[in-house]
Order: sequence, then structure tokens, then C-alpha cells
Amino acid sequence: MSGAAPAHRSTAADTLPGLARASLRGLCPRCGAKTLFAGVVGFAPRCRPCGLDYSAFNVGDGPAALLTLFLGGLVVGLAIALELIFGPPFWVHALLWVPITAALVVGALRVSKAALLYSEYHNDAGEGRQGGA
Repeated sequence: MSGAAPAHRSTAADTLPGLARASLRGLCPRCGAKTLFAGVVGFAPRCRPCGLDYSAFNVGDGPAALLTLFLGGLVVGLAIALELIFGPPFWVHALLWVPITAALVVGALRVSKAALLYSEYHNDAGEGRQGGA
């Protein structure tokens, strides 16, 4: 009986990014290249290295609706807390919360859209399909 562990064979799945890494960096779910976004939150038409067609995935408005509810509640709660604790003038709220809200929405929208596309790709999801059908 040998005490040595069997050698690990590297597979293509070992080199692919996980959900969190791919979502945070905008990586292609097939090859791991940083080609997912063409703009701030808009997907590129396809991955240049591997040719994966991103338009085939239906990310839709789900991430935006979820972020509106979650981030809206968070920002309003923080603004109310700031008002109750310090009572600053209105212009301080406008100067503070508008850029914070914009940055949070854009950053979170990129991550959530990338996560949904990654999940659709790796779960072989498709619009109007059910398992076993």
C-alpha cells in the first residue's frame, strides 16, 4: 500500500473560473476570458476567444428589479439613519446619496447579470424549457 496520493489530472473544468470570480471579473463562463461586457453593463455580442454567443442567454430584467428593491431599501435606510443621527441639510443628502446609489447600482448590476448568465450557461438553462422535456 502506497502512502502517496494519486496525481491530480488537470481538466478543462479545473481552469474555468467559479461563479464568484467570473461574476466579479466579467469572465466568459466557457473559457474564462475577460470578454463578457462590451460596456459598463452591456454584454458583448460574443466571446472573442471561444465564440460563445452571449445573446443566446436570457438575463432579462430580473437582476435590475432585485437590485432596485434591495439597494433602494438599503440606501433609504442609511439616508434615514444619517438624517436621524446628524440632521444634515438636504444638499448633503443629494451630494452623498446620488453618487453612492449610482455606483452601487452599476457595480451590483454588472455582478448580478454576470452571475445569472454564468448560472444559465453552466446549468444549460433555456427559455421555455423544462427538465426532461
